[in-house]
Amino acid sequence: MRVAGMGFRSSASLESLRGVLHLACGSQKPDLIATAQGKETNAALRALAEELRVPLRAVAHDRLARQITMTCSQVSDAAYGTGSVAEAAALAAAGVGARLVAPRHISIDRMATCAIAEGTST
Repeated sequence: MRVAGMGFRSSASLESLRGVLHLACGSQKPDLIATAQGKETNAALRALAEELRVPLRAVAHDRLARQITMTCSQVSDAAYGTGSVAEAAALAAAGVGARLVAPRHISIDRMATCAIAEGTST
C-alpha cells in the first residue's frame, strides 16, 4: 500500500495540495491519503481525495508523535509532537513496518507538504 501523508496550512489551496502530491509521487496515484486528525475536514484536501478517488484517513496526534521522521520542522514538533506531519501521517497510516520512500516534499508556495510511505496496512 502506498500512502501519501499530507501536512498543510488551513488556507492551502487544492492546487497547492495537488502540486505537492505530484512532486512527491509523480503520476503514481496513492492508495490512501493521510493527515493529522482535525485536518481531514479541510475542503481542499477532501476535494483532492475525491478527485483521485482514494480514501482519506485521519491519524490521531499520539500516533503521529510515535513516528520517527526523516525531517524536522519546529512548527510541526510544537503543534503535533512530530518533526513532520506529512511523514508521520504517511508512516502511521501505512502500518507496522512501513518505510518512507523519501523525505517530505514542500509545495512551491510553501503551504503544504507531502511524503510517501509504503506498507502493508489495508
